[in-house]
Amino acid sequence: MAPHDRDLPHLRRCIELAAEALEAGDWPFGSVIVDADGTVRAEDRNRESTTGDPTAHPEFALARWAATHLTPEERAAATVYTSGEHCPMCAAAHGWVGLGRIVYASSSRQAREWKAEWGVPVTSPLSPLTIQDVVPGVEVDGPFPELADEVRELQWRFRKGRAGAD
Repeated sequence: MAPHDRDLPHLRRCIELAAEALEAGDWPFGSVIVDADGTVRAEDRNRESTTGDPTAHPEFALARWAATHLTPEERAAATVYTSGEHCPMCAAAHGWVGLGRIVYASSSRQAREWKAEWGVPVTSPLSPLTIQDVVPGVEVDGPFPELADEVRELQWRFRKGRAGAD
């Protein structure tokens, strides 16, 4: 099985978790940690809107989980899969904990382009840095063009739902 083919099932699970987040009223993001043997060790979804905690991103929560439950060697050999590229906060957490490879379905650049297309203002207090800008040397793969439409649709549904609530 090609590496790309091994990544797709995990990325699809991230999109499922993102859909769960959306159904719960949160920004649609989901992430999983997979160990060197290919076993899913932990997964989470965004909980920012429902908790009121702007740091309740799944990538940040999984970095915390990994710091407690995995050895430094296991963290370095793990892969973090996520529906959307890490924000600078999550990338920093990833780097501080010493996690390995990051694979994302859609990029931050794509998300910015979608928001511009929809006329949505950028509200993040963070600079739009890439993962490598924050954690030089970390192995990163993404985006996966075959998954972009699914992620875009979830982002649109969330944005559309928020516009109706404003």
